[in-house]
Amino acid sequence: MAGMNQTPTSERVHIGFFGRRNAGKSSVMNAVTGQELAVVSQVKGTTTDPVYKAMELLPLGPVTLMDTPGIDDTGELGTLRVKKSYQALNKTDTAVVVLDAQLGATPEDLALIARIREKNIPWLAVVNKQDQIPLPQQEQLQQKLIRAGIEEEKILWVSATEKTGIFALKERLAHLAQPEETNQRLVADLVEPEDFVVLVVPIDKAAPKGRLILPQQQVIRDLLDTGAIPVVCRDTELKSTLERLGPTPRLVITDSQAFAQVSAVTPRDITLTSFSILFARYKGTLQPSVKGAAALDTLEDGDTVLICEGCTHHRQCDDIGSVKLPRWIGEYTKKQLNYAFTSGTEFPDDLTPYKMIVHCGGCMLNQREMKYRMSCALDQGVPMTNYGILIAQLKGILKRSVAVFPEIAALL
Repeated sequence: MAGMNQTPTSERVHIGFFGRRNAGKSSVMNAVTGQELAVVSQVKGTTTDPVYKAMELLPLGPVTLMDTPGIDDTGELGTLRVKKSYQALNKTDTAVVVLDAQLGATPEDLALIARIREKNIPWLAVVNKQDQIPLPQQEQLQQKLIRAGIEEEKILWVSATEKTGIFALKERLAHLAQPEETNQRLVADLVEPEDFVVLVVPIDKAAPKGRLILPQQQVIRDLLDTGAIPVVCRDTELKSTLERLGPTPRLVITDSQAFAQVSAVTPRDITLTSFSILFARYKGTLQPSVKGAAALDTLEDGDTVLICEGCTHHRQCDDIGSVKLPRWIGEYTKKQLNYAFTSGTEFPDDLTPYKMIVHCGGCMLNQREMKYRMSCALDQGVPMTNYGILIAQLKGILKRSVAVFPEIAALL
């Protein structure tokens, strides 16, 4: 298993700590990590943005712990902080609802638990500050929580101050957060050992200096784990690479921005796809994303297209999301369109103002978050696709680029 520091955030189980201000969320999370990571204070509302911590939680493995703002915050800024806490549920694989032993389960706590149940997220109710109330009151509160609808097996008592119950909490989390067994791979199931696979990686102003981006790294590793042979080249050297390679490669995988050039150079008998398409399948959103690309042909003057980045980065002068995609969409549709942009954890609750959503490949977002975003779009009747699939549609090569998945190609 890869070490914790080498495991991408999107591949880690996300465990979120939620609750009222001053219930002790940060203290409990610090006790679990064994580090003073999150700021602890008697002043309510100390945590104003989600705080993330990577750690190894045995026997589970690498996880990301999230400390969130209080769900009872008030005022204009407080309302925004509460919204951030609820947004954090979208990437939470396991939730810890921290209750104050002196208050029990408040209406805000119960509303949060109801939302967690709606999302089918495994969860625990952790009653903190056990050291501050006598045993008879603990027993009374235990029964009160059960009468409020919290299952007894989900209730765990701890004291973050005294560190009591923390080992039991870690044990419960390690077993509760076990991910479902899946055989889903990025690309390994599409190749055989010793197959050649050509990866096309353009090196332009947007390429990070001295390194490959995460999707390229993960595909290379998946190929190596299978015993396939990745051959990496720039788009400008693809033609000579194919000519000199000898054996016909099983696959050519390209960065989406170079789709048109790579398709023109790659012989038709060689299967072609993109990193974005592989990630859409890996995240469980490929089929609706392929269907969503057809919305390009329904856009009218004045429609608004939402373009979403899953991470935040410094935008270059010819940025793919904010510059190239709007330009290519305009050239394709010949329509006067409006564009809206989001990045990082921001994703609108109300998607009805948009006629189409174009999302990045989501390499920095976990599968739960990507499926949540797609579900939001489908529930509100807004077609959603991703960068690579959209570009393939724009360049007239979508059917070729998904031919490696016959059941998806049959949709076109």
